[in-house]
Order: sequence, then structure tokens, then C-alpha cells
Amino acid sequence: MTGCILVLLAACDRAAFEDARGDTLNWDDLRGQWVVVNYWAEWCKPCLEEIPELNRLDRSGRITVLGVNFDGITGQPLRDVARKMDIDFRLLAEDPGPKLGWDLPVGLPASFVVNPDGELVETRFGAQTEDGLMELMQP
Repeated sequence: MTGCILVLLAACDRAAFEDARGDTLNWDDLRGQWVVVNYWAEWCKPCLEEIPELNRLDRSGRITVLGVNFDGITGQPLRDVARKMDIDFRLLAEDPGPKLGWDLPVGLPASFVVNPDGELVETRFGAQTEDGLMELMQP
């Protein structure tokens, strides 16, 4: 079993994702910090409610928030929807789940919380708050 975990983490080390602007995000570069990967959709009311909380969390400088559009919108349409919804955190143009060994969430919003070692520690469903996520990340 340990071998499987090591193989999965090694694969994650090489994972790279395109963001909404066409830039590449190397998953390795996020090591050493907490990461929240948030799945959202324009039609999801709880997603809209949590955006200000996630924006504040991302601006704190202690946590990186990455957004993934559940409907698979990419390019300029994704940037337009993000602007309309006041999303300030970085958006990925692709679902990182398959490369990271995660299943597509069954409900929205969904937040995958990754610790500084690159391990998925919890998946949360429903609108999250800055305080609630910060509480989870306390030593």
C-alpha cells in the first residue's frame, strides 16, 4: 500500500496545469503552502456566497486558492464568467483531479484542501468560510 501512495505522490510532483490565462502552474511550486482547490459553477448559489471568503483567503498570502469551473468553461468565456462573479483567485483551465488522483466532486461547491506536503487532507462540500478553512489548517 505504501508503494502506491509513493507512486501517486511522485506523479503529483510532475503535474502541471494550464490556468485561465494560458500560463502553466507546476504543482511542485505549491509545496510548502496550504492549497484549496475549489470547484464552482456559475449557476451554483452557494458557490457565489463563498467567493468573497475564498478571495480573502487567497489574498492572505498563507494559502493559495485555485478555482476549477465544474462546467468545463475555458479561455475567454471562463475569464468573463470569473470577472462577472468577482473571482480574484487563480483559475485553472482544466480539472486537476485526474492527474492528482481525485474523483470529480458529486456536489458543489467542493473544496479540496491540500497540506504543505502536497497531501489531500480533506474534501469539503457546501459554502466555506475563511475562518472555517483557516481552522482546519491550524497546527
